Amino acid sequence: MSADQALEERIEVPSIPVDAQRKIAHLGEEFARAEVEQKENTGAPQHSPSSPLCTRSATSRSSPKPPTSGSACSRAPPAEIDEYILPVDAQVLGDALQNMKVERFELNDKGEGEPRSLRFIFDFKENDWFTNTQLVKDFYWRTQIVKTESGKSRTWEGLVSDPVRINWKEGKDVTKGLLDATVDLFEAEKKAAGKKRAELPQYETLVKKIQEVEAEALDNEPEEDEDDEDADPSSPVGVSFWNWFGYRGRDVSAEESAKATKEDNERFEKILKGEKVDGDENDDDDEDDEDYIDDLEDAEVFEDGQDLAIALAEDLYADAMQYYVQSFEMGDDLDDLDIEDLEALENLEDQMDEDEDEAEGEGEESRPRKKARN
Repeated sequence: MSADQALEERIEVPSIPVDAQRKIAHLGEEFARAEVEQKENTGAPQHSPSSPLCTRSATSRSSPKPPTSGSACSRAPPAEIDEYILPVDAQVLGDALQNMKVERFELNDKGEGEPRSLRFIFDFKENDWFTNTQLVKDFYWRTQIVKTESGKSRTWEGLVSDPVRINWKEGKDVTKGLLDATVDLFEAEKKAAGKKRAELPQYETLVKKIQEVEAEALDNEPEEDEDDEDADPSSPVGVSFWNWFGYRGRDVSAEESAKATKEDNERFEKILKGEKVDGDENDDDDEDDEDYIDDLEDAEVFEDGQDLAIALAEDLYADAMQYYVQSFEMGDDLDDLDIEDLEALENLEDQMDEDEDEAEGEGEESRPRKKARN
């Protein structure tokens, strides 16, 4: 045993007192809530579809050869998004995608509503893959309160969505039937109201198809000793990017979410007042509690749907100009642009900067200030 090893064995990692853990958790929650309030009050340009920046930049994107979000997505997406795009996905995006727009559709011009809900609008040109000219996918921010096995309340928050069908041309479905099966199940659920999801034949079909696709993905994984440059890239979720349109998340209705949000806000108000609330004790005795189980988990075709949605909205869409310009800097395609194109890029970037400053200024003057919590 070396001296370093002996020293490591003698070092004890200090434990954090329970009270300190609780205070840290409360502080983290307070920061998270403050961030949401900031989004509501500042009216960030990409949050409101009718804000000056969105309106004017959308007009600019209608000009010839525009640097759209679609261009950035198909040419040089950020790493957080690129890892989900398989080679065939990139081919479809490059052939079909014209533009992508993001709206915080549950947030109005006065800063009222839910700023974390997202609407994605994809515009496509005629292509060899599918017949859709536009796909719209809405993500709703939901809150759910569940009980652990020990009877404590736990709050979950996240994005949920309805699956969107893509009309694939014959032999062109890169999702291998998963997306269609997801939409089929969703439609069957609406028709069979009151019947358990797991009892529907469409549920069994989808779960079986997911297992088949996952098994195929495992079989096609490169060996560990293979050269990374020669290995085919794989997605963290093991399926096509286009399965993202089938993401559902938890099964939480708007009514259930509103009730849970009210209950959670009341709980947090008590915490701020120093009152004791259910579920605020030490979590050490909850190690044996199982996570909430939803039968949708086995029928989820894109497990990281929420993460990808947030990355698309807050990274790619917000910085579309940056990624578009970088895509030319990384390749030889810059030579294909003439002086007029380069000037258009520079002018649009300057205009978007000015619009953002203008929108932020208007937001500071017009947005109502929320009262601080006591």
